[in-house]
Amino acid sequence: MSLITRLAFRTALVAPLVALASPAAAGVGDLLVAPTRIILNGGRGTEIILNNIGDETATYRISVEVKRMRADGSFEDVSAPNEREVTARDMIVYAPRRVVLPPRQPQTIRIAARAPAGLADGEYRVHLLFRAVPAAQPPVATPADFKGIGFALTPIYGVTIPVIVRMGNLSAKAGIANVGKVMLEGRPAIAMELTRSGSRSTYGEVRVLKAGLKEPLAVQRGVAVYTEVANRTVNVPISAELAAQASGPVTVQYIESIDGAPPSVLAETTAVLR
Repeated sequence: MSLITRLAFRTALVAPLVALASPAAAGVGDLLVAPTRIILNGGRGTEIILNNIGDETATYRISVEVKRMRADGSFEDVSAPNEREVTARDMIVYAPRRVVLPPRQPQTIRIAARAPAGLADGEYRVHLLFRAVPAAQPPVATPADFKGIGFALTPIYGVTIPVIVRMGNLSAKAGIANVGKVMLEGRPAIAMELTRSGSRSTYGEVRVLKAGLKEPLAVQRGVAVYTEVANRTVNVPISAELAAQASGPVTVQYIESIDGAPPSVLAETTAVLR
């Protein structure tokens, strides 16, 4: 369960109600998902475990979304998927598609890929969305002297994880360039550009090492470069305890861990921080 993580993002559902924003239903944001990244090699299936760690029963709807990575590492929703994205979306099968989770009760989601005949070798990716379904809220009383239209905002919580299907013998190469120190939200960070080539995405950990230090000067885990981008920028925050050491020669590594194989260094470079 070391891969269990708590993720959340919020969108707002606007309902034509009156008065101030109403609170979110209890428990809808308390979802644990494991694992947080799925790789399906060929048609092999697997399972995802959901767990409600809140104090109230919560309902979640599960759906497939298509997203593309931008050069800064963020994602954009795709309203008009291309042929490859449609293929990826259509081959994913999973059940159930809606779950009701009592507190502290896990639920298994079965997922697999049904590749169409003659599918070309390559990597295909979608994102699985677990979206909370808010409980019905009682009507909000309207003040006697109220005129006009009011709105009540109900936050909707969700978790997304990538689902990657790999067909054939795929490979990837990576590189690191343009390493330098920057300020990120008032804190020092190390900026760099990761490059990728080949037939699959890369995913791993960025480490910034300095001679004489037992621990990395900076570490960023879960760094992906997906197949729709050839390069992306990464900003790695520097440990507050080591900020004073963030100058001079450093070694930067991009390290990948694939299930069943020891970690490997995808890319490595040296730089001088000023």
